[in-house]
Amino acid sequence: MKTLSLLLVVALSIISSLAVDRNNFKTCEQSGFCKRLRPFKSEKSQYALNLDTVMVHGNVLGAEVVTQDNQGEKNNVLWRYTLKLSALVDGTFRVELDESEPLYPRYRTQLALDGEPKEDSLKLISNEGGKLTVVNSQGHKVIITADPLKFEFYNKNGDLAVVLNDNNQLIVEPLRVKREKIGDDDEAAAVEEDEGAWSENFKSHHDCKPRGNEAVSLDVAFPDANQVYGIPQHTDNFYLKTTTSGEPYRLYNLDVFEYELDSRMAIYGAVPVLYSHSKRHSAGVFWHNSAETWVDVVNYADETVVSSLVNLVTGGRKTRVDARFMSESGVIDVFVLLGDKPSDVFRQYTRLTGVAPLPPKFSLAYHQSRWNYADENEVRSVDEGFDANDIPADVIWLDIEYTDRKKYFTWDPEKFAHPAEMVANLTAKGRKLVVIIDPHIKREAGYFLHEDATEQGLYVKNKDGNDYEGWCWPGSSSYLDFFNPKVMDYYVKRYQFDNFPGTSKDVHIWNDMNEPSVFNGPEITMPKDCRHYKPPQDGHDGLASFWEHRHVHNEYGLFHISGTHQGVLDRAGGRYRPFVLTRSTFAGTQRYAAVWTGDNSAEWGFLEASVRMCVSLAASGISHCGSDVGGFFKYPEEELMTRWYQAAAYQPFFRAHSHIETKRREPWLYPAATMGRIRDAVRRRYALLDFWYTLFYEHSVDGLPVMRPLFQEFPEEEETFTIDDTYLLGDRLLVRPVLSEGATSVKVYFPGKDSKTLWYDTDSYQAYPGNGYTTIDVNIAKTPVYQRGGTVIFRKERVRRASPLMADDPYTVVVTLDQQNTARGSLYIDDGETYEYRKHKYTYGRLAYSADRMTYTFIDKNAHYPTRSWVERIVIAGIKNPPKSAKLVQDGKVTPLQMTLHRGNDVLVVRKPAAAMAKEWEIQFTY
Repeated sequence: MKTLSLLLVVALSIISSLAVDRNNFKTCEQSGFCKRLRPFKSEKSQYALNLDTVMVHGNVLGAEVVTQDNQGEKNNVLWRYTLKLSALVDGTFRVELDESEPLYPRYRTQLALDGEPKEDSLKLISNEGGKLTVVNSQGHKVIITADPLKFEFYNKNGDLAVVLNDNNQLIVEPLRVKREKIGDDDEAAAVEEDEGAWSENFKSHHDCKPRGNEAVSLDVAFPDANQVYGIPQHTDNFYLKTTTSGEPYRLYNLDVFEYELDSRMAIYGAVPVLYSHSKRHSAGVFWHNSAETWVDVVNYADETVVSSLVNLVTGGRKTRVDARFMSESGVIDVFVLLGDKPSDVFRQYTRLTGVAPLPPKFSLAYHQSRWNYADENEVRSVDEGFDANDIPADVIWLDIEYTDRKKYFTWDPEKFAHPAEMVANLTAKGRKLVVIIDPHIKREAGYFLHEDATEQGLYVKNKDGNDYEGWCWPGSSSYLDFFNPKVMDYYVKRYQFDNFPGTSKDVHIWNDMNEPSVFNGPEITMPKDCRHYKPPQDGHDGLASFWEHRHVHNEYGLFHISGTHQGVLDRAGGRYRPFVLTRSTFAGTQRYAAVWTGDNSAEWGFLEASVRMCVSLAASGISHCGSDVGGFFKYPEEELMTRWYQAAAYQPFFRAHSHIETKRREPWLYPAATMGRIRDAVRRRYALLDFWYTLFYEHSVDGLPVMRPLFQEFPEEEETFTIDDTYLLGDRLLVRPVLSEGATSVKVYFPGKDSKTLWYDTDSYQAYPGNGYTTIDVNIAKTPVYQRGGTVIFRKERVRRASPLMADDPYTVVVTLDQQNTARGSLYIDDGETYEYRKHKYTYGRLAYSADRMTYTFIDKNAHYPTRSWVERIVIAGIKNPPKSAKLVQDGKVTPLQMTLHRGNDVLVVRKPAAAMAKEWEIQFTY
């Protein structure tokens, strides 16, 4: 045991050094394929389309692509490739390029897509002058230049939106057989292999690279674009900056302890989708690849050396952005999204990778966590602390110390000896429990999971084909190979109540460390030459019989959470919606889990970064995002803690969490005034819980982000293109959190100049016109939040200890009028936890206001949920000509209503209309 403890201390010291030592992570120069590919620039692409092989069938154009020698001699073909261009529904195209006869199969990302994309039609309309022109059913056009190969994509308005291989940086490194040197004078010795072609070293780690070089690269141009966005997870701005003077953006899921701010370094997530935007149009590309990826960006409007030279030549600013994807392995598989507006490209992407299914309602409420609540008594104490201080909370979380010595699917027999009773005490109050399950498995004799995995061959293998052994929290660990269906079946069954005693339908799961994190591995992760399961195929053995970790790395966490999601779903017969939180993220994560921004610090910069990181993830399909409130590391003083709660109350995932070595920081441990402000922030979240729930339901239908950049709703307003400290919730609330220390005022950008949009302060109902920046005074209790004119939001004002107890509480309906004195809003209601809504057991209503009436009708007439909630108050802001009387008409009954007008802010309050939300109704006004 002393030896084990010493080794673990050594491993942890490696991790601790990451807080300040960037040398533990590769630069582009230290990543062999990035170093090799990034300098590559060619006047002419070697890739050419063989026009004699072109065939169009259904929605696919197929052809052969060849590479030629440097002199471009067509009779000297070096390599042959198979090209597929597919037309997909909703203005999307897919371009695939693979070796025609690869030495081994090349890896294709497996789980990111939400099923096979739906097909559109494709028609060849021209084959002249070395160019092909094809169109889809919507009028989007693609022009393919044969030699050199280039793809130009035009949206349905005729604008050139995306160009592939415009800069001749298309590369598919063909798989080769390694040549052995025989002697200095041998002919083979004259053929020098590229440096690092068959092996690479990083620090003390050796990567054997048995397949050799197999990288792919493609440049993407966005003509007329002002900005590009996406490719999370990074800590710099939402809008991406030119990378020519530094490192490219890196997409490689890593456990970066105390990650840096304003950095392009890889951290926990890698979502390879990129969007462009200008006043004319929006577009996007989804790089469907799960290997390590680097992305260069050149925005010609940036004030850089490159843009200055371009401006000198062109005589002005050039609005265009170029990007280049470089991945270590895989095939060229890229989806082109032709917009035309930001909402279009965001929807097109989620149509490919899926939407977040409707989450259980409690998951949108407040969560309290710490590494670690030490025992059952401490859980009970925290639970009671919320009640004693009148602060709502829905979930208590347990980190790794709840287990029996870091063995997952177990409980500490002394500290958590009665888990079922502990859970029952929480659920009696309407609360839930979340426990952590990580992918590393403790290598301990007698531990059932380790014994099963060893006996049944369930672990990832090392390069020699033996069980891979690394170091993580338990010490010596191995890692389940979720790519193996046998492993997945075994793992899913671990969540059955009989296999995980003490759990119930009200215990949900947190998957951490699933990049995967390996303390003694290269870059604190799994070696790339580890082996994963590959389905057996005839004639494929040796290197063709397994995938290497280099091929699947960014997908590893995705497979992990898909298994967790399925396990939590299956344990109660598929009746209840799972809640899973993940740290590792990739394209498609939203189908299985919520995400948080990882191990942040109690610093103002990390609070600020939480906004732009979650906006970027939401635009990339992952709306259910938040940060550790207060920061994971260090201790937040009163002002920072207050501002963090106030900001997080308006972010989708709302959880306080902290490091085991930090000072305790439950809200009541702060001075009374600070606790009161934290309580106010949490109560504001609960008042809007049905608003959040409605937004997530609508996301599950239309695929649009819940947390939105301003330019999504105001795409022609250039000032919004680079604003990432302010955002929208749906199209209804504008949030500008206070993100700096000692602030007494903030600048708020109110969009909507051309549309004459009004924005109403949610505290005072003061109206602000959409005329750009306005300085707003703030005190420590104020968060600038504004409801858009022309919208309706449903609130619940009664304070309860947890959200399930609010189900039948009455609504306060807030109506903010636009310039035409109208407003519209929606409300979704169901049981909050089951899948009964899929059987039409829900209510989805629309409330429309005009000067003479307010009408509540059902959007889906075939659905019904027997809610007992009702309307106790209606607030109408911006009313210039108040009615003299009002009456409620519901179920054939007419009821006179009382109203109060507040002239100071033009607010009319209709008191106690008692309209039932389970039935349609109307309020009629007379003047």
